[in-house]
Amino acid sequence: MTNPNNLSARAIQTTGRYLVLLPRGQANAGIMSLRNSTGTSEIDDSAVSNIGVAVVALDPDQLQSLNAAVAGPEPILAAEPEQIMYAIATSAIGTVAPEQQLTTAAFSDGATTWGLQATKVFSSQYTGAGVKVAVLDTGLDLNHPDFSGRNITHTSFITGESVQDLQGHGTHCIGTSCGPLSPPDPSSPMRYGVAHNAEIFVGKVLSNEGSGADGGILAGIDWAISNGCQIISMSLGAPTRLGTPYSPIYEEVAKRALSQGTLIIAAAGNESSRPGFSNPVGRPANCPSIMAVAALDGQLQIAAFSNSSMNPEGGGIDITGPGVAVYSTWSTDALTVSPPNGLGPSRYQTIAGTSMATPHVAGIAALYAEATGTRGMELWAVLMQNAQRLPLPSVDVGIGLVQAPV
Repeated sequence: MTNPNNLSARAIQTTGRYLVLLPRGQANAGIMSLRNSTGTSEIDDSAVSNIGVAVVALDPDQLQSLNAAVAGPEPILAAEPEQIMYAIATSAIGTVAPEQQLTTAAFSDGATTWGLQATKVFSSQYTGAGVKVAVLDTGLDLNHPDFSGRNITHTSFITGESVQDLQGHGTHCIGTSCGPLSPPDPSSPMRYGVAHNAEIFVGKVLSNEGSGADGGILAGIDWAISNGCQIISMSLGAPTRLGTPYSPIYEEVAKRALSQGTLIIAAAGNESSRPGFSNPVGRPANCPSIMAVAALDGQLQIAAFSNSSMNPEGGGIDITGPGVAVYSTWSTDALTVSPPNGLGPSRYQTIAGTSMATPHVAGIAALYAEATGTRGMELWAVLMQNAQRLPLPSVDVGIGLVQAPV
């Protein structure tokens, strides 16, 4: 059953532009056909080189010509409206619902977060060395002491905004996936990061207000592939409804990424309100070739907000990660969330969401990439094969809880 209140709060928003899928290996011919069929010369080709997606603004007549080209013999495979995506909503632990503030005492050792214990990261011999992890989000606090000395490559796909994270969400996700083994900041009491030796690639595809268009996200995916990233972590998306099909363009992009050795991992979304309402997996995690991540709490129960496998065509949960009471880095420049203690800017936050579960899976994927040398679809299979089965419905948790190699 869906919750109309959650969905109406964030209706589908489009930009007036269109995503256009071109054949692999025929980008130049596709761009030329796009120009000829629509008469437009203003084509954003920043996501063309690896994944073959162009973005164009079209008037109604040009759109009609584009649709005719898709249906005809021209080298244009698909087109769809460009949508706005969002950082998957999170909550400071002081404001999450009481039923979500479940004890994590079963995993508490005082030295590592409960999520790293539940996923066996704390006992893994692997570090992510030699693996490149791209996090496409709101950026990173480049001044955070916990990332000092790390090999970080970054770029912003948001016009007029630097990669510096003024929202906080991206810094939190990067901390979980790639944070340090021993945080240098004495105010941090425990280890929270998974792949502490991985090479970090920061793509700012969401603005400081937490939103961004498909074009920038796809350009970020293309950039990550160009840089040889084996893993792309995306704690972003937009809600879907029952019967909403997955995007054929994102699906083809994910297939093309996998064929080039890049696994895309994305948050399933937070639109549910259990036990009363469950909502379908959001876009683009609902694509079959994108690994969709649900969230568990500290008692290894499905989080109240975590979405479910409800749409018959795509939209399935693949795997789960820790997503409630997740402690990680935060940007001291963040403008949107104040620390629960009210003491001013904080370098750390404890928050909840499928956004928090996703970087756990991405970081552990980096550990397996180091341990096994697998890439793309083979890396996907290794993650699934080694997950911990749970006594919960597969529509909610997929194969189970992600586990690190030991």
